[in-house]
Amino acid sequence: MVWFLIAAAGLWVLGRQMKAPTQARWLMIGLLYVAVLAALVILPDGNPLQRTLGGTLGEWLVLGALIAVVWGYRRVLRRLQSRADAVQAAAAPPPSGKLEGVELERYARHIVLREIGGPGQKRLKEARVLVIGAGGLGAPALMYLAGAGVGTIGVIDGDTVENTNLQRQIIHTDARIGMPKVFSAEAAMQALNPYVTVRPYHRRLTPEIAGDLFADYDLILDGSDNFETRYLANAAATARGVPLISGALSQWEGQISTFHPAAGAPCYRCIFPQAPAPGLAPSCAEAGVLGPLPGVVGAMMAVEAVKEIAGAGEGLRGRMLIYDALYGETRVMRLSRRADCPDCGGLAEAATAT
Repeated sequence: MVWFLIAAAGLWVLGRQMKAPTQARWLMIGLLYVAVLAALVILPDGNPLQRTLGGTLGEWLVLGALIAVVWGYRRVLRRLQSRADAVQAAAAPPPSGKLEGVELERYARHIVLREIGGPGQKRLKEARVLVIGAGGLGAPALMYLAGAGVGTIGVIDGDTVENTNLQRQIIHTDARIGMPKVFSAEAAMQALNPYVTVRPYHRRLTPEIAGDLFADYDLILDGSDNFETRYLANAAATARGVPLISGALSQWEGQISTFHPAAGAPCYRCIFPQAPAPGLAPSCAEAGVLGPLPGVVGAMMAVEAVKEIAGAGEGLRGRMLIYDALYGETRVMRLSRRADCPDCGGLAEAATAT
């Protein structure tokens, strides 16, 4: 078994040098183990290769069972830790709205802005913002929300950091490949601003949790990469009367809008009644995406969030901003509500009745 351990260690080191994800490295070692079992079963007794491998088939199976038990135990511990962190984060009291001396210095460039000032910065500290996705759009949005002093920032994402993410998801690092994205994002935000509370939720957004989760927040930022999550976020935010800032990317182009039917603006489904047919809206993995583009659009999402919270300027309610990075063009489209929208149509009827 010594040769197997040496080979397994070699595969692990090789995978690390090639910056392969942790799952890929374990897969290579698993395939090596399967090859050893196959050799013990297929080769006749006394074969030199069997003697080189060492151990009987039963001993190798026991070794595999022990490894499986340890692996399963670690996965269970990680899930329990993730749930405990989420419960602890949800139970954490909101930060006080009072700005301490060091915070006054930290946010001085905000406070001198007439549109934000001290009252606006206080509202930022008291605000609770949930970001869906810690990927391309979520990465810059989370960092700028933390830097801006948003008091409580929730982030929900079920994925782990992969090597292919680092071309654009600047909140993560090479050393954190294999770590759940929400915990990697938490580490980066806390390193930037220890005065904010970060609530990481290492799981996917589902209909079972969306309503109760959104009830804990004043504003939602949707940086997800699939229509199923976008429609779910829109329905839950509309039902709770919470504004939803939504961003999307495709190759060289990005778009952003604020959906808030409770304030008279359209919702996401008003503009996109149904998801496009398969193949018409390929993912970033299929079509590619310019690395800095998520930074541009994600930063815009953070800007709109700060404006929404502080009450500064004019937001993107009822408007969609489209940025074309390839040709350096920006255009804005006016958006209208649909009376027959299944998500927000009833709000218009209720408003008319009252």
